[in-house]
Amino acid sequence: MPAPDPEPSPPEPSAEPSAEPAPSRGESVSGTWPAPVRKPTGRDVARLAGVSQATVSLVFSGSEAGRRVSDATRERVREAARGLGYRPQAAGRQLRLGRSGMILLAVPNILGPFFGRVLEGVHEEAGRHGLAVVVSSGWGSATLADAATTSRFDGLLICSPDDSQLGALPSDTPAVFLDADPGTDRARPTVELDVAGGMRAAVEHLAGLGHRRIGRLRSTHSAYTFRVRQAAFERAAEAFGLEVVELGVSLNEGQPAARTAARLLLERPDRPHAVICDDDVVASGVYQAAAELGLRVPADLSVVGIDNIPVAELLTPPLTTVDLPGEELGRAGVAALADLLRGEPVAPVPPLATSLVLRSSTAVATTAGGSAPGSVRSD
Repeated sequence: MPAPDPEPSPPEPSAEPSAEPAPSRGESVSGTWPAPVRKPTGRDVARLAGVSQATVSLVFSGSEAGRRVSDATRERVREAARGLGYRPQAAGRQLRLGRSGMILLAVPNILGPFFGRVLEGVHEEAGRHGLAVVVSSGWGSATLADAATTSRFDGLLICSPDDSQLGALPSDTPAVFLDADPGTDRARPTVELDVAGGMRAAVEHLAGLGHRRIGRLRSTHSAYTFRVRQAAFERAAEAFGLEVVELGVSLNEGQPAARTAARLLLERPDRPHAVICDDDVVASGVYQAAAELGLRVPADLSVVGIDNIPVAELLTPPLTTVDLPGEELGRAGVAALADLLRGEPVAPVPPLATSLVLRSSTAVATTAGGSAPGSVRSD
């Protein structure tokens, strides 16, 4: 019986270089994509830094034990990681630590420009602590309780809540309140803004310009921050003996609602010659209503806003407004939350200072305006 044919031998590799150039990284050949380049590992970092793999794990663990590695060794490991493009495997580390690495920032309205300022500060500080940020709006107490109990988030930042959004959170949920009533939950940190001081400065500025009748477009929402603004406004108006004409407006309905309320205010036979608004978007609605009625800002009407969002400088004329340091609020909130996540006590944070930014939307009153000193009228 004839012997079977031997298996064909593989062709010898040619010593001649290929005539075709090798494709560059990321370049496809014949409709296919190249295999991904092998990612550097912790072992690679350890070899380059001259340390053990356990030391590399400690440096990137985020745990208390990692702090016992000397500064020089820690920097050597991080320098080796940067040189290799090494990124620690977050999923495994978080599993060991029982953490997701994510925090939730809950804001009342994700489209509100002020909350963009808060988010900027939150992202900046979260990056320093190795945390990722998820933003939610339109939330209620049940939504927050669900987020707190499903372990999707390590902690919560709850910004400018109104009464309907507050409920009991699980006692073991790390949470920090921003721009909120410090009495909301005394077991948890609160970072406040000095909105009362900002409102006082706004009223004092208009009174100093000779305005005696002040229009007020106030928020209809029940959030603590708006209650504080209103109380501060009423105290200041009474102290300066001002007459007040006041209307409520829903901030969530934006400029159209503000324009409608402003027209009602400015079409009065005894219209005010100055208006203070609860935010800059409302103030922009006042500008629009004034233009439709043939009134000039500030010659016929002085306007003051609150927030100091980017649009304030873009209005014509630029808007005088109370600056609320949203970025600082976000950074302070994350710093407090990071302390909670590490199991460290959180020192009380004094209310963050606000300031009146003077631009071109206010001017000296040309008429006395107002009637009985100290009267307050709400329509």
